Amino acid sequence: MLKRCISVCFAFLPIYFTLLAFAQEKSPNRVVSEKLIAQIDFSSWIMKIFKVSPDSKRVAYGAAAGNKRFVVVDGKEERRYDDIGMLIFSPDSKRVAYGAAAGNKRFVVIDGKEERQYDDIGVLVFSPDSKRVAYAARAGNKWFVVVDRKEEKQYDDIAKDILTFGPDSKRVAYAAKAGNKWFVIVDGKEEKQYDDIGTFIFSPDSKRVAYAAKAGNKWFVVVDGREEKQYDDIAKDILTFSPDSKRVAYAAKTGNKWFVVVDGREEKQYDDIGVLLFSSDSKRVAYGAAAGDERFVVVDGKEEGRYDDIGTPIFSPDSKRVAYAATAGNKQFVVVDGKEQRQHDGIGKGTLIFSPDSKRVAYGAIGGTKQFMVVDGKDGKEYDSIINIGGGRAIFDSSDRLHYLTLKEGNKIYLVEEEIR
Repeated sequence: MLKRCISVCFAFLPIYFTLLAFAQEKSPNRVVSEKLIAQIDFSSWIMKIFKVSPDSKRVAYGAAAGNKRFVVVDGKEERRYDDIGMLIFSPDSKRVAYGAAAGNKRFVVIDGKEERQYDDIGVLVFSPDSKRVAYAARAGNKWFVVVDRKEEKQYDDIAKDILTFGPDSKRVAYAAKAGNKWFVIVDGKEEKQYDDIGTFIFSPDSKRVAYAAKAGNKWFVVVDGREEKQYDDIAKDILTFSPDSKRVAYAAKTGNKWFVVVDGREEKQYDDIGVLLFSSDSKRVAYGAAAGDERFVVVDGKEEGRYDDIGTPIFSPDSKRVAYAATAGNKQFVVVDGKEQRQHDGIGKGTLIFSPDSKRVAYGAIGGTKQFMVVDGKDGKEYDSIINIGGGRAIFDSSDRLHYLTLKEGNKIYLVEEEIR
């Protein structure tokens, strides 16, 4: 199955997060405000069940009391169960869903309301418009998908990581198994059977579909029902459509070499390939690559500087700029437009962002025992920790405003909003 490609963990937190306290100094160009949004009882919380809403303004997590488990949303405890799991927010950040158990039965809880009970529950997803919910369930020895509380056809198994809605929230797709064969179901229609199925994706306009499939010992990508060239492996989590839905790119392997395939054209071979993305105008492509012990970003086919490790590259909203985190020795820094920025003791994974007008770059950094947001190369207010787990991230609300979450005073989570002047 999937070979996990390059990833860089610039971990802020030794056990998810540490305590946070404000430093006394303030940046003259940054005005900071705080709002308490939750308080965690660390003696009862379940570390692996912690989620930040997509808008980075709400938090939900699992907790334990005796032999019971429950979810806490925005500081409020929900009903207690024998077990809980699969906690998710809706894309609009307004709704919460999770799996729960009572005795030997499993069920989904959506907005505090319990759904029908089953013998087991699989993957759980909201539609992009946040109005619909789908999940995999098992009754006896058969698996099936439940969409808007309606059970679909039963199969021997359902792939737990493929269930997805189309971007228009109208279409639904997943992979199922009958006997020893796997196949994709799109809008209730079964596609061709294969020995295995990799990640499935809809195009941004919801009209096209693509997925990785295996026949014998060969992998290939299927686009709109058409099988592409066969390879020894396909990196299933790298398959992507361009924003305009016209182009397809993925990483493939022949022998011991990996390479990117864009619109059917194979690019240079490397020892490994990292996350791949198109620019917002669909014209440019960037990805991480490895040659021996060196890591680097490839932008439009051109290799940039080589480092000990790299993070996922990002394009600016106007598609003109590229930025990523890199490691050299024991120092980490951000590279913007091919230029290395100031070095830090660490860069927060997933914190690197461009402003909506593409002019500003911001990211979380570590200096000694403190952490802070860097905007336009200038350090912001120092903290002991900035939350970047469970989907936590910094978000630009406009070209001169951003927000993120922090933890301070032992167990209190604050929403921090900054105005850049």
